[in-house]
Amino acid sequence: MIDQATIDRIMEAARIEDVIGDYITLKKRGANYTACCPFHNEKTPSFSVSPARGIFKCFGCGKAGNAVTFVMSHENLTYWDALKVVGKKYGVDVKERELSPEEQQHNNDRESMMITVAYAQDYFTKILHSHVDGKNIGMTYFAERGFTQATTEKFQLGYCLDSRAAFTNTALRDGYKKEFLVKTGLSVERDSGQLVDRFYGRVIFPIHSISGRVIGFGGRTLKTDKSSPKYVNSPESEIYHKSNTLYGIYFAKKAMMQSDKCFLVEGYTDVISMHQAGITNAVASSGTSLTPDQIRLIKRFTPNVTVLYDGDAAGIKASLRGIDMLLEEGLNVKTLLLPDGEDPDSFARSHSVAEFTDFISRHEEDFISFKTKILLSDSKNDPIKRAEVITDIVRSIAVIPEAIPRSVYIRECSRLMEIGEEVLTGEVAKLRRQKLYSDAHDAPKPQPQPPQPPADGDAAPPEALHTPPIPAFVENVFCREQERELIYLLLRFGSQSCFGVSVSAYIINEIAGEDLSFQNLIYRQIFEEYRALLAASAAVDVRHFINHPDQKICELTIDLLSQKYTLSKIWKQPETPDVEEDRLRVEVPKAINVYKSKIVTQAIMRLQAELEGKSGDELDVLLLRLGELSKVRTKLSEMLARPVF
Repeated sequence: MIDQATIDRIMEAARIEDVIGDYITLKKRGANYTACCPFHNEKTPSFSVSPARGIFKCFGCGKAGNAVTFVMSHENLTYWDALKVVGKKYGVDVKERELSPEEQQHNNDRESMMITVAYAQDYFTKILHSHVDGKNIGMTYFAERGFTQATTEKFQLGYCLDSRAAFTNTALRDGYKKEFLVKTGLSVERDSGQLVDRFYGRVIFPIHSISGRVIGFGGRTLKTDKSSPKYVNSPESEIYHKSNTLYGIYFAKKAMMQSDKCFLVEGYTDVISMHQAGITNAVASSGTSLTPDQIRLIKRFTPNVTVLYDGDAAGIKASLRGIDMLLEEGLNVKTLLLPDGEDPDSFARSHSVAEFTDFISRHEEDFISFKTKILLSDSKNDPIKRAEVITDIVRSIAVIPEAIPRSVYIRECSRLMEIGEEVLTGEVAKLRRQKLYSDAHDAPKPQPQPPQPPADGDAAPPEALHTPPIPAFVENVFCREQERELIYLLLRFGSQSCFGVSVSAYIINEIAGEDLSFQNLIYRQIFEEYRALLAASAAVDVRHFINHPDQKICELTIDLLSQKYTLSKIWKQPETPDVEEDRLRVEVPKAINVYKSKIVTQAIMRLQAELEGKSGDELDVLLLRLGELSKVRTKLSEMLARPVF
């Protein structure tokens, strides 16, 4: 690990315009610099670099960060490796803190596993190209699949001899330890203690990390024995996690960024054949069900995904859940159904890249049209089955996080299924409310913290500004917009004065003082970290969050600081001076009160729903709570200068 003092020296030395200027051409525009974004294709520059703040932001794709996170994203490096790159540019000697014996042992073991896996890949590849069995069996199979010599070398394909322990014995003889052969899954230890090869008699497909290192293998048998599985994969290990790995991502990532699209297929040979055909932005889920981590890996390079399906209707229906997961992560999803009897592998081998591209452009369709066609294929005009299909599609639309795409898909579903938009809109809204309510209840309840005193030099804000306390029985709910607004005010104006105290002290005392806690995990982390920093110092430098090692926090901070703040209508009056502190005296209490008002309103709605069927003591308790909350809501509404309905 790099010590914090070294990180601070790197951040202080780094001039963001110089760092980014090493990768792209920047043009001066006022105090900032602009360029075409390197992370997505564009003709009009929307990529902005601010030397004053030390940040960059693309207003086209939303990518944002500092000098280090730019190098991370552009070079696909870890945070620590990117720090070293920037530090080297400015002559900062990167000193890593001394690791504990346990940490050092863990790092050594992990690197030993990586070295062992790299040795195995080299062994399998040499067997394929040099051994008589490798050439006669392995190379023959790959040739039958249509793979060229260049393709087998690019993907580092190999062959494991059909001998129970040929690889293991060679590895042990060459000095590789039994411990790491077993931990990586290359060798399997029997009850007797004997080691055997996991992949014996199979052609080998190495699985690469995003940085290009081999981390695991897939092995395909060439035998017709049905008792033996067709494919065997490396087991989960310290270096290989199936759920966050995509086959082919190392070879596809550049094309994914350049084309702003990803083709998602199922198997190893699908990826290889498509790459060989010239469609190099294809990846596969490595024979596992699609996972959220795999989807987020795609999203790092493009938000646009086309899922390719073969003509197997049963297989398609079984995998439709993957579409909903892609939608839920905010990706733009299209589908492509290949002709009967074809899969991406066979279709790529039998068509040129121009033919394949033309077929995609003519047959690619949105997920609603695809789902409708697949799910209605066996309904035979049955109204009940038709209703089930509509319900299924509505569930898919409901998981889409952005309102505008949801609205577009609702309109499309209304047109295709001949059902009113208002009905679909109501169903989608109901499902989203249920999900929000469920998430709020499932979210881990934070441990209550004692309220922090104002920072040094801060006096308590006027008593009249304090909202009435929210009763302890009220549970927090998701208030994403309100939480975002408060975090914006904290980061943007935290050190400024408001009613004789800092904005940060005012917000933190109003929220934490009542044991309220943000439900969005990123907002909560920023809030709690800011609170801890404020308790340790009278002021907090926002650069702490701009240069945060957690890229999500870094990007969110820059995104918030890059947005333009809109004044309330009250400040449009010409006789009211546009003074910073005057604005904050209205906006900060307003943001807090809107946040608390939403929590109270949601609690009232829940209590009203609970009243039905209650009697006796239970009813009395609910009515008392309802009355207590109504008083709080009335007070909040008065403070917000709006009537209670």
